[in-house]
Amino acid sequence: MNRFWTQRLERPNGSQIPTAGGEDQLSMIPTWSVVLAIIVFGAVQYLFHGVLPHHKHELLPMRLLMGYSWGTAFASYVLLVGYVSRDVRRRRMPAGLWMLIVVVMPGGIGAVVYFLLRQPLMTPCPHCSTELPAGVHFCPQCQFQLAPVCGRCFRGVQITDVYCTQCGHDLAEDNAPARLRVYSD
Repeated sequence: MNRFWTQRLERPNGSQIPTAGGEDQLSMIPTWSVVLAIIVFGAVQYLFHGVLPHHKHELLPMRLLMGYSWGTAFASYVLLVGYVSRDVRRRRMPAGLWMLIVVVMPGGIGAVVYFLLRQPLMTPCPHCSTELPAGVHFCPQCQFQLAPVCGRCFRGVQITDVYCTQCGHDLAEDNAPARLRVYSD
């Protein structure tokens, strides 16, 4: 089952399609959360179709609609709690506190608060292993260049750009490290 969640999309030529953020977000949902969501969905269906009185057959479409709607809502909330349980550890935040906030605050308000206040992902510098937030172009400890920047205006550029999109500077004149340049003839 875990293999299903971690499958990558592939192009017809065999190369993989990159996902947003460099990783598959569905793989962040733990297996226990998926199993619990299926159980919760089944329990809600049992509640609407087995426990609640159903002697009026003309209300069957409404019972079906309500059962599937509430089952989907509760199962989605369980999946959200599972995602937060993994994401909070990945961002090195206090897991117990955030899980309590997400579960206890009513109506999903805790999840909204979590997504508004969560810390950025930190990545290690390849040169000195200092923890750096995403989007940094140079390491503040060792000045290792992590991403290509324009030599004139020092704004970030794409690795495939020939000229800076902000000031028009020729990026070939900057002598950027080979790992930050695209191979060209």
